[in-house]
Order: sequence, then C-alpha cells, then structure tokens
Amino acid sequence: MKRNIKKVAVIGSGIMGSGIACHFANIGVEVLLLDIIPRELTDTEIKKELTLENKVVRNRLVNDHLNNALKSKPSPIYHQSFASRITTGNTTDDMAKIASCDWIIEVVVERLDIKKSVFEQIEKFRKPGTLITSNTSGIPIHFMSEGRSEDFQKHFCGTHFFNPARYLKLFEIIPGPETSMEVLDFLNSYGEKFLGKTSVVAKDTPAFIGNRIGIFGIMSLFHQVKEMGLTIEEVDKLTGPVIGRPKSATFRTVDVVGLDTLVHVANGIYENCKQDEVLELFKLPDFINKMMENNWLGSKTGQGFYKKVGKEILSLDFNTLDYRAAKKASFATLELTKTIEKPIDRFKLLITGKDKAGEFYRKNFASMFQYCSNRIPEITDAFYKIDDAMKAGFGWENGPFEIWDAIGVPKGIELMQSEGFQPANWVKEMIASGNTTFYSVKDGATYYYNIDKNQTEKIPGQDAFIILDNIRESKKVWNNNESIITDLGDGIINLEFTSKMNSIGAGVLQGINKAIDMAEKGYEGLVIGNQGTNFSVGANLAMIFMLAVEQEYDELNMAIKMFQDTMMRCRYSSIPVIATPHGMTLGGGCELTMHSDRAVAAAETYIGLVEFGVGVIPGGGGSKEMALRASDLFRKNDVELNVLQEYFLTVGMAKVATSAYEAFDIGVLQKGRDIVVVNKDRQIATAKQVALQMANQGYTQPVRRHDIKVLGKQALGMFLVGTDQMVAGQFISEHDQKIANKLAYVMAGGDLSEPNFVSEQYLLDLEREAFLSLCSERKTLERIQFMLTKGKPLRN
Repeated sequence: MKRNIKKVAVIGSGIMGSGIACHFANIGVEVLLLDIIPRELTDTEIKKELTLENKVVRNRLVNDHLNNALKSKPSPIYHQSFASRITTGNTTDDMAKIASCDWIIEVVVERLDIKKSVFEQIEKFRKPGTLITSNTSGIPIHFMSEGRSEDFQKHFCGTHFFNPARYLKLFEIIPGPETSMEVLDFLNSYGEKFLGKTSVVAKDTPAFIGNRIGIFGIMSLFHQVKEMGLTIEEVDKLTGPVIGRPKSATFRTVDVVGLDTLVHVANGIYENCKQDEVLELFKLPDFINKMMENNWLGSKTGQGFYKKVGKEILSLDFNTLDYRAAKKASFATLELTKTIEKPIDRFKLLITGKDKAGEFYRKNFASMFQYCSNRIPEITDAFYKIDDAMKAGFGWENGPFEIWDAIGVPKGIELMQSEGFQPANWVKEMIASGNTTFYSVKDGATYYYNIDKNQTEKIPGQDAFIILDNIRESKKVWNNNESIITDLGDGIINLEFTSKMNSIGAGVLQGINKAIDMAEKGYEGLVIGNQGTNFSVGANLAMIFMLAVEQEYDELNMAIKMFQDTMMRCRYSSIPVIATPHGMTLGGGCELTMHSDRAVAAAETYIGLVEFGVGVIPGGGGSKEMALRASDLFRKNDVELNVLQEYFLTVGMAKVATSAYEAFDIGVLQKGRDIVVVNKDRQIATAKQVALQMANQGYTQPVRRHDIKVLGKQALGMFLVGTDQMVAGQFISEHDQKIANKLAYVMAGGDLSEPNFVSEQYLLDLEREAFLSLCSERKTLERIQFMLTKGKPLRN
C-alpha cells in the first residue's frame, strides 16, 4: 500500500507541538495545528470587548504558542514563509477538519486520562486508515490504545520526536500491541527519507531507548559527582567535546532542557522499572530534591546548575548548595589527548589516565557498558539502535557500543570487571563465537552482531547512504595531509577535506586540482563532500596572517591567485563538480559552493561570505561572483543599482543564512541550480546521482564569461556616499568603511566612467588587489589575530 502524506494534524501546540508542526511545514507538508480554547479572557481582550465566543479568543492559545515558536531562536522553521503552510484552530470548533488529514499526531500534556479523552474525540472524525500517533516521552503505548476501535489500534503507535524537533535527529517509533507492520515500515522510512531523522523502532518500555540510556547516564553522573568529589565544571569538561559530546556537556544541557523534565523521566523509570538491576540509581540525590524545592530548574527559572549574574556565570557548589564563581577545570589525562583529532581514537588513552579523569572514565564506561548490554532484549533486540538513539537524540558522536569497540571488547570486559561490573551473557557468547567486535565493515556497508542468530548481519537501510568512513581506506585513490580522493563507483570520485575544521589551505587546494585532473582524465564527475560536523569554515586564516605579518606580499598574492584559479577550475572544468555544503559553510567554503556546477545542500547549512569579520573582502572569487550574480539579474537601468546594492550588503553585512532555504534569499544558493536534502546522511549519495545525471545528459565544459555588466562610477559613488553616512551615524568604524569601499570598488568594476561589460578575470584581479591591500592594514591584522585567538570577530 502506497501512502502519501499531504496533510498532517498536530493536536497540542505547546513547545513540542509547535516545533513538530513547523518541521512538517519545513518539508512542504500542509499542517493543521489545534489546541484547546481558553477558559477566560485576558485584560486586553476585555478592553476590546471581546467574548469567549469570538474566534480570535478561541484560537488565542494556539496562535500565541505558534507565534512564540516562530520568534524563538534557534528558529524551528527553515524559512519564515513556510509558516504559511500551517493553519491553526481549536479542538472544539475544528476537530472535524482532521478528516482531511493523512496523519494525526497527538502532542498534549503527559497525562494518560487527557490523552485518552483526546483519542476518543479524534476517533469521531478520523477517516479509517489514517495514521494516528502520540508524541509521548514515556507513557506506555498499550495503555493509550485501550478501548479504541480495531482500525484505530492497527494504525496507532508512538512517534517520539526529540526537542527541538527541527534540530535533533532521533525519531523513536514505538508500536502498540496491534500496530500493523505496514505502519511501522512506513513511519520508519518516512522519518528517515522525508523528515531527515534517524528512525529507531523501540519496544514499549518506560522511557523507550534514548531517554532510558540517556537518563541512566545523567543519573549515574549525579551520584558520581558526590562520590568522587567532582565539581560541575569538572564533569562538564570531562563529558563535553573531548569525548565527542555537545559543548553543553551534562549540566549545561540539563539547565537548557529543564531539571523538572529530567526528574519526570527519572521518576517514571524508578516507578515502572522495578526489575532494573541499578534501580536505586534512578532515585534522586538529596541535592536534586533540594533544587526542585527551590525551583532551580535551569534556564527557564534563571538558575539551575549554573546562574548568570550580570555578565558572570556562577556555578552551584554541591556541598553548600550556594553559587560561586566558576572554576577552571583541567586534567593531565585530557592534555594527552590534544594531539588526537577524533574523539573515537581518544577512548583507549582516556581509560588509562592516572588522575581523577582516568578514574572517572573507567567508572563511567564500565557502568555504561554493563547497563547497555543488559538492556537487550528489554528495550530493543539490536544493540545498534541504542547507538543510533544516543547519537541522534543526545548529540553523541559515538554510541556506547562504538566506544566499547574503540577500547576493544575484551579490554572493555576487563575494565568492567576491575570496577565490579559484568557484561550481559550475550557479549560473552559473541566473543566465544569468534566475533570480537560489535561492528565490522564489508563492501562499504556496516555489519553488526545479530544476537538471536549468533552471526554478523548488515544494518538495514544503508542502501540510500554512502558512508565515507566505510570506504575511505578500500576506495582511496589519492591523498595528501589535508584531503583524500575516494572512488564512489559508477565513474564518480569524491574529494574530502581532512584539515582542521575543514579549512581551505594549500593541501586542500592541491586536492581540488588533483581531483579535477583525475576526473577529467578518467571519470565522469566529481563530488566535493565530507561527513564532518561542518563543510568548511573557510580559508586557512593562520597562513594568511603569517604571510601578512611577515609582509610576504608576493607569496600572499600567489596564494590568493591559487585560490581564485582553483575556484575557476571548479566552474570551468570539463566534468560536473558538485559541492555538498552542510553545517558551517563560511568564507572560502561558501566560495567553493558558489563556483561548483551545482550544490546539494543539507537543509541545516549555515552559509555566507563572512570575510568582513576579519577585516578583508572575499578574495577567492566571492566578491566577483556576487557582482556577476547581480549582473545576471539586471533588467533595466532604473533597478540595476538596487540589485547591486542588495548583493553588496549581503557581503558587507557578512550575512549568514541559518538554513539552506535562507541561502537562496541572500543569493549564495540559486533556484533551478542548487537542491536541498533534509537528511544529511543522504547528501553524498544524492550528489553522486546529480553528477551522474549531468554527465549522462551530456555535460559540456562552460565557456568563460566576458559579459558581466558593471556600473562603474555610477555605483561606486552611491556606495561611497552610503559608507560616509554610516560612519557619520556611528554605525560602522572607519576601518569598516575602508573595507566596504574596497568591496564597492570591486563590485562596481572600478571607477569606469560609464557602465561596461567585463570578464570574470578582470573582476578577480580587482578583488585580489583589494584583498592584498587590506592585508597590509594593521587593523585588519588585529582582526585576524583576534579571530584566531578568541574565535570571534573584533570591532576596531
């Protein structure tokens, strides 16, 4: 049976409901968002002489919730215009409208009696065969479907989105007793393909998979801090980026999520998992109870584990429960990992530490390995789903079993036993059968140990993905210290950056040129893509700073020309070049994207030309490209200046799109040329198909442009007057003005006496000259140095 989801109803418009509604709107689905009617009027409504029967009043709750969500940062929606796909209403007047919906999602308060009354109402209007799911985070699914019709129960299950729905990838699907396999298969596929999620089918157990393991991890830390005498800062240092976890680590994360939310789930596990071997761990420590009494719930109440007073961040002292100045945390063991780039490669070293950090990791991983291995088959039959849930729901770079593999399974067992823990019997049976790892890679696919069959099996659902980690060694055709070329098959090769934060320096430029050389001689096309956190943070600033400080201007000129020439090779090669921007795609990363034949962008792409922040203009073809794109939009003389000004401001204000869809607005992605994928895991595979399609349709090497219309003094005068006014109004500094005037000169095509047509090379030469002159400015060097040392822009 083929299902099409054209319209979704979301019942409940709180933070979670509005977030889910926005994410369906993100992917182009029409949404009906409903909530209850208010019981009383506000003062404003009384002054307006409105009544409870007025439509504005009746829809006030749903509209207020949605508007608050749309104003929040980070935004739940890819583009504000997508909000028009959401229609609001109330559950009293508008419930009949759910008959036109293909999927109804209940997102009301976490109370079984209220949920059951909502389902009773839904069943009066829902058409047979319609999907009906609950976004519960822990109420058993079988309780909710009791007493409902056979068709309802067959099409009903839990679909647990993690908050915020746009950003967290975990999508847990929890079947009820009668849920049909067709429904589960559909939701599993839809979550991954359309919603861009990691779909995980879980069993109907308390807290399901993600929260069961995640809350165990946090609760064990709550007990550990007291036992080991650790501070808040020390725990957050130990459980953050050093082990591939988010910067917010443990206690900052709890503050953001809300301590009450965590306590609610922990209490649910304590009350409903009486057979859990570490049940007492879910009992709240005294200091947590005290924080709950004091209403110290985190960000929402202004204080939790951290408290902001003025500009100072204070930390909670576990012994006194008073706030104190933050203390810097440092450990000798962590210092040893600084040269190890990937977190997965650090674990072997971390557990050998002789200090408190080493002790912490040994206790932490030993208990985690025992707990996770014991949860099978209770919460899932396949351990890889635990890893998937922790990575997608909690932002871990590596799941528990991947970490165990990195340490070594036998070594992990030794570690556990030394700390008084034991693995589940199935782990011992796995080793006895000759399988010494949980995962293995074969022919580009990841295999896992199937416990029931006592053999390895391919993880399902990988056919739509190309996983670079799985093919890098076996399919590598060339590499240097900053880039790798891999054969993707079918005549397409991939260039992957391996520099720090994928910055673009000499090694990456060499890699791009080598990849184009190879593709032109023996392949059909080139994909430039990686599966790191960010596509590229831009040019190698340290190299530019070093050359500029030493006044090696000839060498710097050559380096910038090399960058420009490489971008032009991407544009004018004889094979299609496809870029795959995602995450931070800034400066040079944006220029590379703009000069490729097409971009296959992840929806979560933060892209822009940000060079103004470090005191220069885009020098890798970005300034030229914005002038070219403005020229292509010129229609008649009276609007040409306005078009050019818009592109000028995009660069001058260092605008960064906060989604790929916003990138079309600022002109760095182009409609009809570039496409967006919601699931980043599909990006390389999609880019490969785009490259193949272009090659098969008969790709012809483009002809270099000599028809770019520039406006000369007409535009230059307008820009110079504008920057004068900005300085006079104290909106920008004199150095900002100097940078803006250099950009104006480039985008106007110089001080030509009248509009003219020029070549790309003409604009590139102007751009390079302007870039070099700014690199000789002391204030620009101060900006670059500040960015390199502080990681943020300096206004001087």
